[in-house]
Amino acid sequence: MKFRVNKQSRSTPYQVPKAEFDIARKFAKEIYKEFNTFISVITVFGSTVTKKKSRDIDMLIVLDDVRMVLEPDVVQTYKIIVEKSIVDIDPRIHVQTMRLTSFWEYVRAGDPVAINILRSSIALVDTGFFDPLQALLDQGRIRPTREAVYTYFTMAPTGLFKARDQVLNGALDLYWAAINACHSALMILGEVPPSPSQVGAMMQEKMVKKGLLHKRHIKTIEDLYSLSKKITHREIKKISGLEFDKHTTRATDLVNTIQTFLEKKQHMRIKK
Repeated sequence: MKFRVNKQSRSTPYQVPKAEFDIARKFAKEIYKEFNTFISVITVFGSTVTKKKSRDIDMLIVLDDVRMVLEPDVVQTYKIIVEKSIVDIDPRIHVQTMRLTSFWEYVRAGDPVAINILRSSIALVDTGFFDPLQALLDQGRIRPTREAVYTYFTMAPTGLFKARDQVLNGALDLYWAAINACHSALMILGEVPPSPSQVGAMMQEKMVKKGLLHKRHIKTIEDLYSLSKKITHREIKKISGLEFDKHTTRATDLVNTIQTFLEKKQHMRIKK
């Protein structure tokens, strides 16, 4: 008995620009020709799909590690061929590679990254699992698990801590920028660079007293030195953005002043 079965088609609001789509399709064809059954899906996704204009061509390749054994030499060969194909076809292509088992775990848990890939992808090669997953997502049947909820939430405090830590590290970088600049100024004057704790005093003696540097810069050096010690000794655990900006302005003023001083000294030497 023969009867007609209507297939569901997925409607998408996205439309990839023809030039980028042709490039992505050419790349997908090349990779699938090389690896065939090792490939589960090749998609174009991200800003390439969701925006009218995109500088990059974002693509995802999912390797079948369920039916195939991805030995190290196979993986290495895959990387070489992908890189060569990108160079030959278009350097704007950015490839993300995932194993099928990993991608499935992300989808099963309702991971935001996997959800976004399913939502904003157009499959160029699909061995039969990607399109059904997109349909299930559209039907609301792929939802985050409780474990995924708490996994992502636990990353939030860590992100806050890292952000605060990076500001502290930035303050230490300002301190060393000031110290390095001062050392260079003292060296061009024929002085042996002192330890950081003695830089302020020597700059006062060798430059401020001789009218080569304004005294405000000594306060900058001393404040940055004190700040660096408090940070390294964990007496200060966070710095506000306003405070960091103030230190940045003062350190930049010091570095620029010393740069001008060095350029003048160099110019005088050339004249001699």
